[in-house]
Order: sequence, then C-alpha cells, then structure tokens
Amino acid sequence: MEFTDILKTYKTIAVVGVSDKPNRPSHTVAKYMIEAGYNIIPVNPFLQEVFGLRCYPSLSDLPNELKASVEIVNIFRKPGDVPKIVDQAIEIGAKSIWMQLGITNEEAAEKAKQAGLSVVQNHCIAVDHQNYLLQ
Repeated sequence: MEFTDILKTYKTIAVVGVSDKPNRPSHTVAKYMIEAGYNIIPVNPFLQEVFGLRCYPSLSDLPNELKASVEIVNIFRKPGDVPKIVDQAIEIGAKSIWMQLGITNEEAAEKAKQAGLSVVQNHCIAVDHQNYLLQ
C-alpha cells in the first residue's frame, strides 16, 4: 500500500515517542494529525498524558480495545529501537509502520512486510499529508 493510500484509509495512529514539549517534532506532528482529523494514541513511557490523552508506556501496554484500533504505528525513536516496536505492532495487529523522517531500519521493515504490514520509512507523516492529501 502506498503512503497516500495509508493516509486515506487509516485514521488511528499510535505515536511512539510522542513528546509533550511543543518544540519537538513528535509533538507538532501529532498535534497536526489530530487537527487533520486522525485519532492519536500517545505512546511514551515517561509521560502520563499529552494533548489531554492518556499516554501509554508501549504498544504492548495498550488496553485490548485500543490495541485493536491501531492502524498506523508512527515511530519517533532511533533506528535501533525500531525492531522492538515493529514486534509489538505485529503483536497488536497494526496495519502499517511509519518511520518518521531520518528513521530507517531495513531488517525491521522487512519483518513488518513479511507480517503483512505496510511500511513507510524516512517520511514525515504530517508533511506527506500536507503535500499529497490537501491538494
């Protein structure tokens, strides 16, 4: 599935590595996606809440009803953290992995693809939404 199809089809995004600091890309991107009509599930083990939404330590820690709703796992973590996140995304039944700009992990991407997930690497979900869906 192409990234534009992912953005058109899926509306629930787990943002792994979201920040509560307004100057951080993970904060501004998540906020933009909320304003664009997407449902955001914040994931960060160091935060209790962000945007008035409960924040969860990991994808594995999501309640079952939230696990079932995750469609896109948007990753704001260093490439070495990606394999564990991909394993959790597969475990919860996510549909897509989206590694933000500057993040790639070919081995994890291949594992996700083999499990049937769509994969986007090294792309900003907010920029792609602005550039391809708002035209």
